[in-house]
Amino acid sequence: MRVFITTDTFSGVWTYSRELATGLVTQGAQVILVSFGEIPLPEQTAWMNNLHGLEYHPTAFRLDWMQEGQQDFEAAEEYLCEIVRDVRPDVLHLNQLSFGALPVATPRVIVAHGDMLTWWLAIHGKEPASSAWLDWYRAKIVGGMKRADAVVTATRWMNDMLRLAYGSDFVGHTISPGRNPIYFNPFVNKEELVLAIGRMWDSGKQVALLTQHKHSQPVCIVGADNPIPSPSLPIRADVRVSTDAHEISVKGAQTESQLRNLYSKSTVFAATARYDPTGLGSIEAAFSRCALVANDIPVYRELWGDAALYFERNNADSLAELLTQLDQDREMTRLYGTRAYNRARERFTARRMIDEYLQLYRRLRAPRTAVA
Repeated sequence: MRVFITTDTFSGVWTYSRELATGLVTQGAQVILVSFGEIPLPEQTAWMNNLHGLEYHPTAFRLDWMQEGQQDFEAAEEYLCEIVRDVRPDVLHLNQLSFGALPVATPRVIVAHGDMLTWWLAIHGKEPASSAWLDWYRAKIVGGMKRADAVVTATRWMNDMLRLAYGSDFVGHTISPGRNPIYFNPFVNKEELVLAIGRMWDSGKQVALLTQHKHSQPVCIVGADNPIPSPSLPIRADVRVSTDAHEISVKGAQTESQLRNLYSKSTVFAATARYDPTGLGSIEAAFSRCALVANDIPVYRELWGDAALYFERNNADSLAELLTQLDQDREMTRLYGTRAYNRARERFTARRMIDEYLQLYRRLRAPRTAVA
């Protein structure tokens, strides 16, 4: 099977695509990967070196939501069509909703990792003000979902949000994201540390909830959503706020190994977001055996069920109370760390994700194969 995948170098989609491409090649598929955004550094593509069966095309085309992204769209679409006609893949796996209407005959899956309208609805409870750009953006996504053979979301909640934002004229399918457990170490000695990830000003991640109260255990906030390549020179970008009873460390962007180390050391991961379509950060924390303390929103309930603890929605007081409770009951913390770890092993492995995608791809190929 030959699978054509699009990705970007700005977000968790890159990590997701790495897991997908690696798993597909391991299963014997050929993968053609095209990235948008900045051209990645060699450190970011080192994982491709031993993947025989992967063909990679980096581009600097801007994404649809970026400034001047609309101007790049037609050229990016034309470029994708040229590659598709050249390599003749069996299926398209498009990680950008707006490319779903790509004018080629190949069966296609598009995956919703997040978008402007569902973000706005989740954060503000209403749509943004109308504009020419928004009309263009909505039309591209509506057209893409209508043309797609399957629109994949990580949760049923995200499927419902897409229907609310863009209408119901698409075929929905749910496949949870997966990570390879080998990247995480759940068995090192834990420190009494609460970890959260997100920019301080990001109202979607709302990690600032952790700064509204004093906590009896140290809190670490990584102020960037995605890992960065290892810098040639060490960079220290920590800001520490400390009193006798209050200690918060705000870190800058971290490399993947630094993030892995933080996950491993932390006893608790605070999933504070009010918009988190994939839950990827909580999945990585769970593979590191962190107890999950999650904002009580539908997506976290759907992902974690009784394997997480929930604070009252968007409520800093409730979050602080729950963290205090865990600090006072170390056995409870260990119990919920183990629950999260076990659920991640059952539901969120890369192997399970790859198997489900291969099943979907084969179903999409079947009609064309039968006609041929």
